[in-house]
Amino acid sequence: MKQAAILAISLLLVGRIYGEPPNTPLQKLAQDFWTWRAQYAPFTSDDVNRMQRPGGIRDWSPAAIAKRRADLGEFEARWKQVDASKWPVPQQVDYRLIGSALARVHWELEINPRWKRDPNFYLEQTLTPVVEALTVPAPYDETRSREILVRIENIPAILENATANLTNPPAPFASVAIRALEKIRPRLQEMATALQPSTTLKEAELTGATESAEDALENFRQRLQKELPSLPAQTALGRDAYLFFLRNVALLPYAPEELLAMGRQEWNRAVAFEAYEKNRNKDVPPLKIADNTDRWIADTAAKELQIRDFLETRGILTVPGWMQHYTMRAMPAYLHALDGFGEMDDFTSPSRLQENCIRYVDPPSAKLGYFGRATAQDPRPLTAHEGIPGHYFQLCLSWKHDDPIRRHYYDSGANEGIGFYAEEMMLQAGLFDDSPHTREIIYNFMRLRALRVEVDVKLALGEFTLEQAAKYLETKVPMDPATARQEATAFSTGPGQAITYQIGKLQITKLLAEARLQQGEKFNLRAFHDYVWKNGNVPLSLQRWEYLGRDDELPK
Repeated sequence: MKQAAILAISLLLVGRIYGEPPNTPLQKLAQDFWTWRAQYAPFTSDDVNRMQRPGGIRDWSPAAIAKRRADLGEFEARWKQVDASKWPVPQQVDYRLIGSALARVHWELEINPRWKRDPNFYLEQTLTPVVEALTVPAPYDETRSREILVRIENIPAILENATANLTNPPAPFASVAIRALEKIRPRLQEMATALQPSTTLKEAELTGATESAEDALENFRQRLQKELPSLPAQTALGRDAYLFFLRNVALLPYAPEELLAMGRQEWNRAVAFEAYEKNRNKDVPPLKIADNTDRWIADTAAKELQIRDFLETRGILTVPGWMQHYTMRAMPAYLHALDGFGEMDDFTSPSRLQENCIRYVDPPSAKLGYFGRATAQDPRPLTAHEGIPGHYFQLCLSWKHDDPIRRHYYDSGANEGIGFYAEEMMLQAGLFDDSPHTREIIYNFMRLRALRVEVDVKLALGEFTLEQAAKYLETKVPMDPATARQEATAFSTGPGQAITYQIGKLQITKLLAEARLQQGEKFNLRAFHDYVWKNGNVPLSLQRWEYLGRDDELPK
């Protein structure tokens, strides 16, 4: 009864968050869809597309998947019944937005069905939900403590679903999952021991649920090890599937070959600019890594305030007074134990806009990974991408959009494009004029994002193996082997995500150039950025249609 009551309250809350009372068929469809999506969307280790969900168990049984297919069919039928052809452009944009969101569900269930071809999908449905719950800062009240417990208790059942669903997954995917689950028992034990004092849970119930999860995860790993020699090597989805994503989900007008050309051109530019910067700075003392976590946290807080002031005083972007702060916090032991199963940050949510964003960090060290080490030298590049004016800032603005259809994330093309665009935009605006080697970091980030396009496309088309992609990133960025492999794995299992940084950024710069030419001296940079950030959940081809009245880049 208690669990049913919690679920009922959670569904009511989600229903309120996902839209006001609708007054048109499209608004009603959107409200119903977003509420349904919050309950049934797969969890993902990507943090940008986290959504506020109702509590309760998750079910990936064959029967549950069949029900989702049927639900999707009903939503698609309702969408097709709406005739938006004579509507004003902003309303037509909303219509296309819902169509793209429905296409993403079709992509997940049918075109790229990770639920039946990728064991790592089930790590994301079991361990990632726990990480996501634990990124909300402790202590945890009774409701949050019970939800954490439910997510741990749900692990064995979901892995039983995996046994029923997985059919000959690619061996490289299975190998990645096997490696990820190495030492999972002591890691979960460490998590439970460190977590219990911050919850209302009794030690015995948390320990018991965790032990059952450990058994299930170890059994899952052993099954994969046993089957590994007989599994197929091919991981690529192929051209037709990739084109479905580009045309119907991302709403991109480009062919894979065009994406490769765009990525190569940006790679050349990034390498050249980094070379210029390194030559210019050859006599400048190197950046120092933060002395300790406390000073790192304090430095981040001070520089976040500097960035906010820079945006306002330079007329780059409006910073609302209600916007809270992007902060860093020392990684708690219970989160550290699950490192690798989710991004260690909390962007808050539509109902928690009054709370600060938190990025959890391990102690600063030269041994940190690619992004961690750069951030320990200067937190501003990561703050620009992840915090202010990047993801946290953009998501909060979108969650307060006056159009409820546009409030809820569904594809990272615009979101990651904005985050990446923000990095170089802030460099060109002068934020890093005081730190020459920080400018080198920005250009090296640019190298990585350009390479991601090539890796994404070639993995999807079968021109790269997972191992080749990891080695390519390791040598050409360059970056540490662990981060390179982590990136290649994510891009291999989720085609279409890695292109979003570079291609989204290029779409924004093109939109800016066209707006500047169209508006002439009336063009206002702050007004342009305010529009793009507010509508940051909307694919950029749709933003271009609304902002400039041009629909020639919309897939027909």
